[in-house]
Amino acid sequence: MDRPRLFPSSRPSGLPEPGSARMTRRGVLGLGAAAASGVLLPGCARGRADEPAPAGPAVFATGNAGGVYNTFGTAVSALVSEVTGQELKPIVTDGSVDNLFQVAGNKADLGLCTSDSALAAYEGTGAFATGKRRFTALARVYDNYVHVVVPMASKATELIHLNPNPDDPNARKMVVGVGPKNSGTEIVANKILAAAGVDVIKRNMTLGEMVAAIQPRGQATKGALDAFVWSGGVPTLPIANLQKTIGFRLLDIGKQAQAIAVQEFGGFVVSSVPPSQYGLAKSVPTLAVPNYLVARPNLPDSWAWWTVNTLFRRQNDLIPDHPEAGALDPRSAIATMPVPLHPAAERWYRQNHI
Repeated sequence: MDRPRLFPSSRPSGLPEPGSARMTRRGVLGLGAAAASGVLLPGCARGRADEPAPAGPAVFATGNAGGVYNTFGTAVSALVSEVTGQELKPIVTDGSVDNLFQVAGNKADLGLCTSDSALAAYEGTGAFATGKRRFTALARVYDNYVHVVVPMASKATELIHLNPNPDDPNARKMVVGVGPKNSGTEIVANKILAAAGVDVIKRNMTLGEMVAAIQPRGQATKGALDAFVWSGGVPTLPIANLQKTIGFRLLDIGKQAQAIAVQEFGGFVVSSVPPSQYGLAKSVPTLAVPNYLVARPNLPDSWAWWTVNTLFRRQNDLIPDHPEAGALDPRSAIATMPVPLHPAAERWYRQNHI
């Protein structure tokens, strides 16, 4: 595997010097065979690298405990720590929006976020209306899938069924978990519920709290939540484990996904959750949201280069326990617009003919 040199190496000839004009993303894509000879494609075995090792530890803002952000980020952190000899410490957070505040505020070195949250932060809209945030990107990693979870006993099959029964004047409003406050899940949950025109009581809760609250307690016949929304990789294990207890279904949100993808810019994609992921009867139409691995603006080159290098060269070590790692592709990883790539990440892609 690649190992860092423990002393500085000279910057490869022909690459931008610090402070000079950065190469464009189009330029990176156009390098191809013109890149330096002898550089191997990602995933190939290679000897010791000339890139210097990081000088000290770093912090990786992941996500809710048990969520894919957290488990994936923790696994990546362990590999990067092993390769560099410096600790990359994963920390539990409230997810996408929280991570962006921490990374842009220099409270964390790396973080995971959704593309729509990154766009809002970069442009200073939505949860970031108090001002634009500045950060860089290391890679587009995998896509999040929006889950609208209901117990197997629920009569709801579409979002519209979460509205109170119009024929029952005493019908109560449904209670729906929408993720932690200011999280990427809350943002997308609000979009979906608004697109469907449903009138529900929203509860801000972590993934673990939502999974617990949808299950009956004691002698109760139903949980405190009628449904919850989660945006994450598949499978998300705490959700998958519900099949062993109360059982669950995912609501079809294809109509809302189509409307959001057409009307709103930010990397939304109409997709579906494969039945094999949760033991479902069939695939379920949903909304997918690309995820970015982002970094504070002044992250040292060594941390950026070694993180990207490990992400792709140790990809096979991630896949068995983290299926979402199978979606990693260096050719799509550079698609992080409008967030600029970190200069050292950009250099890694160039060196590897991307």
